[in-house]
Amino acid sequence: MNNQKRILIWDLPTRIFHWLLALGFSIAALLAFVAGEDSPLFPYHAIIGLILALMVVLRVLWGFIGSRHARFSSFAFGPSAVVEYLGGVLRGRGVHHAGHNPGSAWAIFAMLGLIFGLSITGLLLGQGNKGLKDVHEVLAYAMLAVVVLHVLGVVIHTVRHRENIVASMIHGRKDVDAQAGIAASYRVVGLIFCILSATWAVGLLRNYDAATQTTRLPLVGVSVQIGEVEDMGQSDHQKEHGEYD
Repeated sequence: MNNQKRILIWDLPTRIFHWLLALGFSIAALLAFVAGEDSPLFPYHAIIGLILALMVVLRVLWGFIGSRHARFSSFAFGPSAVVEYLGGVLRGRGVHHAGHNPGSAWAIFAMLGLIFGLSITGLLLGQGNKGLKDVHEVLAYAMLAVVVLHVLGVVIHTVRHRENIVASMIHGRKDVDAQAGIAASYRVVGLIFCILSATWAVGLLRNYDAATQTTRLPLVGVSVQIGEVEDMGQSDHQKEHGEYD
């Protein structure tokens, strides 16, 4: 007898983070790769990066104290588990997981690390550490690669298991054994997550000075450079020939 039925698996904070991360990174990537560095919109991709950085910090915290399938301990798979899972998927015999499977688990860890790395290197670039530009770009392309692989994995999983996991990340439910579910969606925590993220975002945007391409971090009160500004002390001849004092 099949004991599987639609059970709540993903709590609300996890789902909100998932979709806001996807939206935020997509917009930031478009501003960086399509609009380009010379666009007046370019600094906003750095602001989005700072917003995502806070979200990552909150998600990491939730990864230790959150619900069953949101906790890192529930999907800390080793390399052998990933290889075995991917091999099973290719052979059409992939093991079904109530929460994150080994492939998506590693993608999540990679994305969390890459987003935080992009935020830090982006801030340091704004402070004049030009040597980190290549590192920042490598992290950006690595993030794009992980996103593509993650989406491909979702498609393969959907076809193999005939399970709409995109929809499950919207309503939070999956067809699994009853004992695999969680007791609550943690709506209050989701609301707190939204309030903190929105307050941080509004503060960054409100404090943004387009003339100097700086913003002030809410609560912290520290001003940070998020775009390159020409040195006003340089002469036109120096700018033209790349001469500096």
